[in-house]
Amino acid sequence: MVPSRLNPGKFYALPQAPQQFKQLLMISGFDRYFQIAPCFRDEDARADRSPGEFYQLDVEMSFVEQEDVFQPIEKLMTELFTEFGGGQEVTSPFPRIPFRESMLKYGSDKPDLRAKLELTDITDVFEGSEFKAFAGKHVRALPVPDVSAQPRKFFDQLGDFAVTLGAKGLAWVRVTEDGSLTGPIAKFLTEENIAELTKRLSLAPGHAVFFGAGEFEEVSKIMGAVRVEAAKRAGHFEEGVFRFCWIVDFPMYEKDEETGKIDFSHNPFSMPQGGLEALETQDPLDILGWQYDIVCNGVELSSGAIRNHEPDIMLKAFEIAGYDRDTVEEQFAGMLRAFRFGAPPHGGSPPASTASSCCSRRSRTSARRSRSRSTATRRT
Repeated sequence: MVPSRLNPGKFYALPQAPQQFKQLLMISGFDRYFQIAPCFRDEDARADRSPGEFYQLDVEMSFVEQEDVFQPIEKLMTELFTEFGGGQEVTSPFPRIPFRESMLKYGSDKPDLRAKLELTDITDVFEGSEFKAFAGKHVRALPVPDVSAQPRKFFDQLGDFAVTLGAKGLAWVRVTEDGSLTGPIAKFLTEENIAELTKRLSLAPGHAVFFGAGEFEEVSKIMGAVRVEAAKRAGHFEEGVFRFCWIVDFPMYEKDEETGKIDFSHNPFSMPQGGLEALETQDPLDILGWQYDIVCNGVELSSGAIRNHEPDIMLKAFEIAGYDRDTVEEQFAGMLRAFRFGAPPHGGSPPASTASSCCSRRSRTSARRSRSRSTATRRT
């Protein structure tokens, strides 16, 4: 039972299996499980998420690794979007993109791959530069081809768009027919800067380059959105397609910038890559988890993980996040006791049928008409 945030004194009953319960199913001897059930989200509406009631396919499997989970879910999502997607093309197979690569190239862990542009980290190009706008900051460049015919208004409107996201402006240059650079910041770039940018970004006449500088997170947020907007305005954005991907290798932990506290960045019940040795020997911020998201057209459809199934690893993982042994033993007694009887490696993911603006109206209607059902098969 979960108390309602908006209706004091009232509660929600969760028809879908909470995290610990579905893990206990795997531990108790069920080889695999799925459930299609109505769920209730007690939160305000968001552009890419349905408030209130939605349907979720919850999947969990034992004796699996990450790719074993990916294969059936990827096949299912491909078939669903092919059948109910109104004839739009569907990516298959889904590319696997590490979290850190996604943040650098796309400025987001939910990349919209319909935008055929990528960001490039050029921080090192301006190390020690006298150009104060870039010196000592994280700098990302967005090269955009085929904009030689674009008027000044094109550049000004992208700058205005960046300002709405919190930027002070948007620096840019244009590559002329003779290979030289023009634009507001061209005069601040040295010959060495220009040569390195031309090589790194594969610049040619007709290209423009937009720049963002500042803190990593801020630059990622702003330039990630500029990437998609520039692709739409410059004709580098695919329409009528579903571009899927898996985001993998999420950091196990993150640091709160205000308190300095280390906390879980994703699912605390995930297995760390490298197991107990990684937890005992690596910087917590360098540890990756066996965690993954399905993303389609810039919208997260599901998060999942290979679960932790060893008590020593669970205790150490929570210790790093500031939970002492007694607290973990008290709050997760059932889970730890089950692990100590011996648990299989297991993992899963719960894609939600109406959590995304990717889904067609036809698929949402079909989901609402579906009956809630669950199935589990037991190991023999």
